[in-house]
Amino acid sequence: MSTTRTDRIVRWIERGLATSGAVCLIWAGTVSMSAVVYKGRQRVLLERHISSVEQPEANRLPNAGVRPVEFAGSIGRLEIPRIGLSAVVAEGDDEDTLKIAVGHLPDTPLPWQEGNAALAGHRDTFFRPLRRISVGDDIRLSTPRGDFRYRVTRHTVVDPEELWVLDASSGAR
Repeated sequence: MSTTRTDRIVRWIERGLATSGAVCLIWAGTVSMSAVVYKGRQRVLLERHISSVEQPEANRLPNAGVRPVEFAGSIGRLEIPRIGLSAVVAEGDDEDTLKIAVGHLPDTPLPWQEGNAALAGHRDTFFRPLRRISVGDDIRLSTPRGDFRYRVTRHTVVDPEELWVLDASSGAR
C-alpha cells in the first residue's frame, strides 16, 4: 500500500469519525432541548391551571374546575429546593416519558389519593441532583389538586427488582 493510499484511507476514517461525533452531539442536544422545552411548556400550563382553579367562583369560566390528571400530559412539578431539583412529573414510566420528565408509576396512587405515590427518573438526567439528598430535605409536589409537601426521613438505593419500596404503608409517602 502506498503512502498516498494510506493517507486517503486515514482521512476517510477521520471524516467518518468526525461525522459520527457530530451526529451524536446533535442527537444529544436535541433530546436535551426537547426536555427543556417540554418542562417550560408544562410549567406554564400548570401555573395557568392552578391560577384558574384558585379564581373566585364568580370569575371562573364554565368547566374551569379541576381537570382530569391528563391535562397537557403532566401531573405537576416536583421540587427539592436545597439540591436544585425542579422537574415536571408526567404520567408513565416508559422510556419516552422519562426522557422528558419524571414519571409517575401508573400502578401507584396519585399524590392526592390514599397510598404511596411512586415517581421514577433516570439518575443521570432529572434525578442527578438526588446524589446530594439528605435526611430532613423538603420535597414539594405542586399539582392542580394542591401542593403536597414531604420530608426526607431516610434514603436507600434499591435495584429495579426490589419492589418492597412500593408496598403500602400508613400515611402519605
